[in-house]
Amino acid sequence: MVVLPLTYWGDIELFARLLRGGNEAVIDLGENYIKRSPRNRTEIITANGVLSLSVPLCNANRPRTPMRDMRIDYSTRWQHQHWVAILSAYRSSPYFDMVADRIAHFYEREYRFLVDYNLEILAAEYELLDVQPDYRLSESYVEAVACDLDLRPKKRGTTFAAPQYFQLFSDRMPFVENPSMLDLLMCEGREALDLLRRADLTAVVQP
Repeated sequence: MVVLPLTYWGDIELFARLLRGGNEAVIDLGENYIKRSPRNRTEIITANGVLSLSVPLCNANRPRTPMRDMRIDYSTRWQHQHWVAILSAYRSSPYFDMVADRIAHFYEREYRFLVDYNLEILAAEYELLDVQPDYRLSESYVEAVACDLDLRPKKRGTTFAAPQYFQLFSDRMPFVENPSMLDLLMCEGREALDLLRRADLTAVVQP
């Protein structure tokens, strides 16, 4: 079994493991929220390098709060800021129009809970890849055993390396190995599915 957190866009490795895990992949909605993790953060590639985007949360400093109880904070204009950053980074990408039309509402509509927001983004990722999801959701915390691959810890320490694909600013910076799925979708469109299926997932993930 592969146990994963529910993430904001998620990086390429997490999505590849989710996709390849099939019905043996479980997304844990019952885990406690972990600060400064992919649960509310993602990384896109801009002309100035990698940029981290973070969804602000209410009471994010409260310890041991279940993910399903985390509420999004709209006291700042973070949606506008994220969307402007995405437009600036990817407006000239090959599949911008296809992806942007599908995701714009994530930066217009307000979602009360982070779980609901991330689940709808995940559904959009599968739709953009034109593949049916077959993962499972767990409302209660998943107790991983020795034979499970647990990707929930804050620091995965993986040596994962994605197959090379076109990145917009490759003429001025080295290839970024594991950015947000958003980067892969903007640059490769539905061809991203083949890359995800070819990704080498044999690396051992360290806690």
